[in-house]
Amino acid sequence: MRMIKVGFVFVFCVLSLSSLAQKKKAIVSHTGKSASSRERHNATKVKGSKAKIICPIFDNSKYPYHGIGLKLGDPLAITYKYYPSKRFAIAADIGKTASGLYNGYYRKKLDEYQDYDTLSGDASITYLSHKVKADFIGEIKLLYQFDAKNISPGMQVYVGAGWEWKYTKIEYTYLYNGTNGNNENLPGTFNITRQTQGPQVVVGIEYSYFKLPISAFIELEYFADIQADPGWRTIEGGVGLRYIF
Repeated sequence: MRMIKVGFVFVFCVLSLSSLAQKKKAIVSHTGKSASSRERHNATKVKGSKAKIICPIFDNSKYPYHGIGLKLGDPLAITYKYYPSKRFAIAADIGKTASGLYNGYYRKKLDEYQDYDTLSGDASITYLSHKVKADFIGEIKLLYQFDAKNISPGMQVYVGAGWEWKYTKIEYTYLYNGTNGNNENLPGTFNITRQTQGPQVVVGIEYSYFKLPISAFIELEYFADIQADPGWRTIEGGVGLRYIF
């Protein structure tokens, strides 16, 4: 829920920036300033062969581009994007999952990880808590981008598919309930390691109408587990910024 709220705030900010940019353009046009004057005012300085291009930063004659930045959400990750052309891009994220979103899922998994055949008589265990001690996620995606400048200058919509890897180490704390002849309740712990992977599809919006060489994005991903828990699916995604060079 928190990630969704952040997403709405992000979209609101992006649309607000877009609206301000369009209003500024209208004001400049009304004052009668020339097009060349407006271009000089809005020029973005970028090092190297891409020096002095005008917003949006993706000049058709300057591909390929690279982008690196931070993604907030599920996962929290360092994100890299390679733009070989206007239509296609490859994105890679490396970071950690929002483990708090999976508390209910991990709790239900206790029955699967515990070997009840080792319990004697009518002994049982009761879940107390769990702690994620290590968490890693990596994903790579191939994207196809559509120009959405009719909605807002500098905006692109993209769709794509990719692959995701996850590694998680969890420590469970439980209460051992003895048999009728032994009413003693003893706490215990055990650790499990989950390694899984699966395909994902992604849809997102990228916005780059800034004076700085940055792009902002918001995206949703649909992940399907094929290893640790085949058939399990979940929605992921987040918002972020990348520096473009």
